[in-house]
Amino acid sequence: MDVEQPGLLRARTGRWLRVRVLGLLADPKTRIFRVLRAEREPEPDRGAPVIERDIDD
Repeated sequence: MDVEQPGLLRARTGRWLRVRVLGLLADPKTRIFRVLRAEREPEPDRGAPVIERDIDD
């Protein structure tokens, strides 16, 4: 990978970085797409909470 070469990232432009980031955001296979762009599934309905009580008879 070319980013491992010393000083190379300093020579890259803001446009270069922008194109890379937008490419990651547009690709559904990337983690950043799934976290930032994918719709979240609704929480499952778990019903009413169960309250346990001690009953002394």
